[in-house]
Amino acid sequence: MEYTNRKFLLDKRPKGMPQDECWKLVEENINSIGNGEILIEVKFLSIDPYMRGRMNDGVSYAAPAKIGEPMTGETVGTIVESKSDLYAVGDNVCIHKGWQTFIKTKDTDPSIFKVPSSNIPLSSYLGAVGMPGRTAYFGLKRVGKPKKDETVVVSAASGAVGSVVGQLALMHGCNVIGIAGGPEKCSFVKDTLGFHDCVDYKSERFESDLHKACKNGVDVYFENVGGPVTKAISSILNKGARVPICGFISQYNEANMIEAETPFKILGQLDEKPEHRFFVVTEWMDEWAEVTEILSKHVENNEIKYEETITEGFENAPQGLRDVLTGKNFGKQIIKI
Repeated sequence: MEYTNRKFLLDKRPKGMPQDECWKLVEENINSIGNGEILIEVKFLSIDPYMRGRMNDGVSYAAPAKIGEPMTGETVGTIVESKSDLYAVGDNVCIHKGWQTFIKTKDTDPSIFKVPSSNIPLSSYLGAVGMPGRTAYFGLKRVGKPKKDETVVVSAASGAVGSVVGQLALMHGCNVIGIAGGPEKCSFVKDTLGFHDCVDYKSERFESDLHKACKNGVDVYFENVGGPVTKAISSILNKGARVPICGFISQYNEANMIEAETPFKILGQLDEKPEHRFFVVTEWMDEWAEVTEILSKHVENNEIKYEETITEGFENAPQGLRDVLTGKNFGKQIIKI
């Protein structure tokens, strides 16, 4: 059988917000697979803030996306053909092979993750129980190390990572404060996710509201945004505070990241420097299956709630990334193929 794979290739590196001209949409026919290979029909494509950084040709924690190759990204789909002893037709898998609608790959690709059978929607394996959920789990537990009754502040609290961080911190018995953009997102963080408070960074009263919400200072700050939010938090960090740095989305379009006022610069200039470091979820890759099961149980028991923005149509992936970078999406941004 022949399949038509559509893929977005990176065509040029962006300056500022990535426009449509940065990608080229092409098609290819796939009509056979070799021994030890599988063919995946992609159902959902994940859109995440880190993708903007991969579009740059600079020094980073991961190699930049290459011009002429599929744009970096994770997908989840169903195996439609298999010449593998490891995977069968009908298996659902996540894989990190970029923006494409069909993926032919070796069954030994290290980024393949077999989706366990559960009642959870397939799309959530790109969100709350997928890479963002695992990022939240390891970042909070291994880097943040929260203790009962400590104050944990989470930026981008309504997002795919932040929402899970806060709910896990609540399970630890922490006082959890979210930071989000706009009344609707703040209401969701408080009323649906159950954070003790949520502060609107778009409000003119942001700093005073933040101080009011964090009367006892901040013990753990989970960093997702950078910029003015980090500056505001830096003044109320307690002695011995920990800052897991997951990302800093407000600065991903900066022309020169070396000169940008990143969280590392802001925190590094403090007299009482908090324990802080950048981390990536692959540091704990050998524990992914175990943690996915933990997160799945929390979702099934309604202990972790999540929101998704599902956009129909593969051709809308570039706009989906712009929406994530400008905060237009609600929760996890996903493209439905």
